[in-house]
Amino acid sequence: MSSLVFFNGKILPAAEARVSAFDAGFTHAAGLFETLRVYNGRIMRFGDHAQRLLASAKALHMAVDVTAEYLEQGIREVLAANKLDEARVRLTVTPGPIPKPGDTGEVPPGVTTVITAEPVRMYPPELYKQGMRVCICPYRQNRLDPLAGHKTLAYLPRLLAMKDAAERKCNESLWFNTDNRLAEGSVCNVFTVQKGVVVTPPLDTPVLPGTVRKAVIEVAKAAGMSVEERSIDINELLGSEEVFLTGSVLEIMPVTAIERHEVGTGEVGAVTRRLRELYAELVGRECGRNG
Repeated sequence: MSSLVFFNGKILPAAEARVSAFDAGFTHAAGLFETLRVYNGRIMRFGDHAQRLLASAKALHMAVDVTAEYLEQGIREVLAANKLDEARVRLTVTPGPIPKPGDTGEVPPGVTTVITAEPVRMYPPELYKQGMRVCICPYRQNRLDPLAGHKTLAYLPRLLAMKDAAERKCNESLWFNTDNRLAEGSVCNVFTVQKGVVVTPPLDTPVLPGTVRKAVIEVAKAAGMSVEERSIDINELLGSEEVFLTGSVLEIMPVTAIERHEVGTGEVGAVTRRLRELYAELVGRECGRNG
């Protein structure tokens, strides 16, 4: 992690960024986070990340009184402090202390904001050439869960799913919902290609409204590809010509095997390759470099 972090408006050594024992993020996993990519000193689609975080805070009734401008300035300060132009940024916000049972007085206000930046550690290049092997998650996503579709600190189920995937010699775990419809990966969104059409689960599955998910839909449509946001069952998933995953650090990752099942021809497909090119071009346009 970065040696210097942005903590509540100040740049501090990481060891000095200390959160209260009563902070809601520590005591109740009540908080939100974003993982962002920085290319050539420019934050990729910061506006989408900030909008998602602030929308989640409102939807989940979290008293997170920060502005997008404050968060962006914090990111710029921590990048400068650590002298990073290419980085993975983690932005974490919590409501600070919350009332305890029996409290009658006012709880002191105090949103906790922590921003860290570190050099990007990309996935192994061979995975982009050969594709990932993924598994089906043993857990299910529930549309009645108020946290579904939000990037919260309550991340243990995702970590357990990734541990399960690693034990099964897979790189990711694909979640289905309680209606047995494909949702997303543990740390990413999922796309399939069916009869030449790019298909991804709709947001109300529910899935996280990924920033790269949104960008891929944009570049695919601009290139004249057919794109559908609709439900996908297990048979459609296994019958897909191509499958790929999207995320800020992951970018666009091909999937060539789902457990013992080979996806399509077992090689990275033409649509996935083309979308990787288009996304790299988008990064070049928006951040001044190619991918």
